[in-house]
Amino acid sequence: MPDSARGAAGARVLVALVGGQLGVHAAMAGLRLAAPLQALREGYSAWAVGVLLALFAIAPVLLALPAGRMADRLGYHRPVYLAVLLTMAGGLLAVLSTVVSGALHFGLLCAAAVLVGAGANLGLLTIQRTAGLAAADSTERVRIFSWLGVAPALANVLGPVAVGLLIDGFNFRMAYLFLLLLPLATLVSARYVPRLLPPGAEPIAQHTNWESRGQRASAESRGQRASAESHRQRASAWALLHTPGFKRLLVVNWLLSMCWDVHLFAVPVLGHERGFNAATIGLILGSFTLSVTAVRLVIPLLAHRLSELQVLRGAMLGTGAVFALYPLAPNPWLMGLCALLLGLTLGSVQPMVMSMLHHLTPDNRHGEALALRSMVMNLSSTLMPLLFGATGAVVGAALLFWVVGGAVGSGAWVARRLRAPGL
Repeated sequence: MPDSARGAAGARVLVALVGGQLGVHAAMAGLRLAAPLQALREGYSAWAVGVLLALFAIAPVLLALPAGRMADRLGYHRPVYLAVLLTMAGGLLAVLSTVVSGALHFGLLCAAAVLVGAGANLGLLTIQRTAGLAAADSTERVRIFSWLGVAPALANVLGPVAVGLLIDGFNFRMAYLFLLLLPLATLVSARYVPRLLPPGAEPIAQHTNWESRGQRASAESRGQRASAESHRQRASAWALLHTPGFKRLLVVNWLLSMCWDVHLFAVPVLGHERGFNAATIGLILGSFTLSVTAVRLVIPLLAHRLSELQVLRGAMLGTGAVFALYPLAPNPWLMGLCALLLGLTLGSVQPMVMSMLHHLTPDNRHGEALALRSMVMNLSSTLMPLLFGATGAVVGAALLFWVVGGAVGSGAWVARRLRAPGL
């Protein structure tokens, strides 16, 4: 097949993967806004809302490893179909919550949060694993994960904005019905992702890099696993932590991920302390999301000039510097500028981390490696806001920025010592 045709086919698959992630992630983002808002309007306490939000992350923490193993064992389509089923089941429970009252109403919202969180996480792990296998080298992995990283940013706009408009224009039931339909985009996009060959089969034709490398890697890894499958099943996924560089990569990822949580928590607190209205605070946070999206659109154009290690080190030092300046910004304009700069540093992280993770781990264990990363990130997103809330109430948002900024800046030594063979 000519290079142009191969490139066009690869682009179609990449668009399908982005669309697949957009469908389930937008459904989760929309429900994560609507369910707490409905609970508050029904008179539930802020503590109950906190529990509801935590349930979105609980399922990924508990189910990430089984989800990763499923993706390793079954490939793309069957796990994605299950992800769609779980997400739509959660959406259906949310719809039912609008026709009942009392404790059952809140229980249905909680169950919906668990199912949608589980479905979105399963879909994410499966899509990321497939994307990593499709790349021929580290430069192509960076490009692919940069494009793939645009999906969550778009989903975090599409889901909440559409839900907000439907709630204000109609009601919660109409908003939940819309969310119920979003995962169908994931289902449709799966038709454009090539199916893997059965175990032991050899590719007959070299169609595209997406097909040939992904199928070849699957066939080879399945053949190698056939004689040792029972041993592999007994092996603990935690053994992956002994892979050279893997633990350091998780630490770097966790430090930078914590900065996202701090920013989302501390900016509203800091803005409230300074008397900013809700729209102003929303624009500051929106400028951060805009910057994250922009940098992920630019990275594919510069991927051949970028080193994963250098970008990660620069992101940690840059984030620490922005966090040091953030509390000193006296007005919304300068805070918005800080948010833009922070988006540039943090937005560049995920493509580099995902590229290095796929380089460090064997093809037949990418799903488990992604699952371990997902567990760490979701556990952090569950616990750290509680810690920030307790700490911020005592020391204030400004000191919280400085402490976390100092931690991530000082943690750059971990990235300096991170090495990946062949990079």
